[in-house]
Amino acid sequence: MKTRINVFEKEKGQAALKTLYGFATYLNQSLIEQHLLNLIYFRVSQINGCAFCLDMHSKDLRVKGESEQRLYILDAWREAPFYSDRERAALSWAEAITRIPGGQVPDEIYEEARVQFSEDELIDLSMAIFAINSYNRLNIAFRPKVGTYQPGQWH
Repeated sequence: MKTRINVFEKEKGQAALKTLYGFATYLNQSLIEQHLLNLIYFRVSQINGCAFCLDMHSKDLRVKGESEQRLYILDAWREAPFYSDRERAALSWAEAITRIPGGQVPDEIYEEARVQFSEDELIDLSMAIFAINSYNRLNIAFRPKVGTYQPGQWH
């Protein structure tokens, strides 16, 4: 696909992106382990069909030791035996916030998340989901060049 606007290079784009960078600054101090956040970023990007973010987060996950098997199967995580209860709760929460089934996050998904995450952790997890959804939508709208990201490039 052809890039529409290179938001990362335009002065106006850089100024606008500073608002999203605040998420990263906040999440760098998160109570949630970085590997789990990257797994969530990857899953939400699958749901939203954001090729740029899928490229980026798959590379970051692989460099940090994530198996190809877990990445290949992530969109069917409910049927796969190799995700922890904490990961499953986070994935369920991420999917519910991204898709917003029936206009609300179901109580049973919230209760499942509360078993695995403290209230403070759940706030951080939610902020991470809000952030990746925002980045996905920006990239889907403007179509940055996919495939050029190098692991750790923006950390």
